[in-house]
Amino acid sequence: MKMQRILSDKVKEPKPGTWSNCKRVGDQFFVSGMTAHDLAGNVMGGKDMYSQTKRTFEKIQGMVEAAGGKMNDIAKLTIFVTDITEREEVWKARAEFFTGDFPCCSLIGIKELATPELKVEIEAVGFIGAGAE
Repeated sequence: MKMQRILSDKVKEPKPGTWSNCKRVGDQFFVSGMTAHDLAGNVMGGKDMYSQTKRTFEKIQGMVEAAGGKMNDIAKLTIFVTDITEREEVWKARAEFFTGDFPCCSLIGIKELATPELKVEIEAVGFIGAGAE
């Protein structure tokens, strides 16, 4: 079974030699930590946790769909936030992308992310075709 790098026109590719945004191995896919950056590298959503989280899930959706899956194929999310007290805003945005049984999830409060304006980073793991319709 070969590992396949997944590309999406909705997500800016990182510089060569740094990381891959998404890999697929068989029916399993792995999405690297996504943030609210747009294609030009600007942070979308200002300082609003909900807006940044929604933008981040949109990028994850772009990667999952490029891999041949859908959001309900995600089995595990890891969410990093710079302000754990804003977790309800994260859950509000997450609810717009999943139905039925939600993925397993860890929410981790951290001091900061790579860009000071960022409030949230999310990574995902799943299996193509495993989710509910």
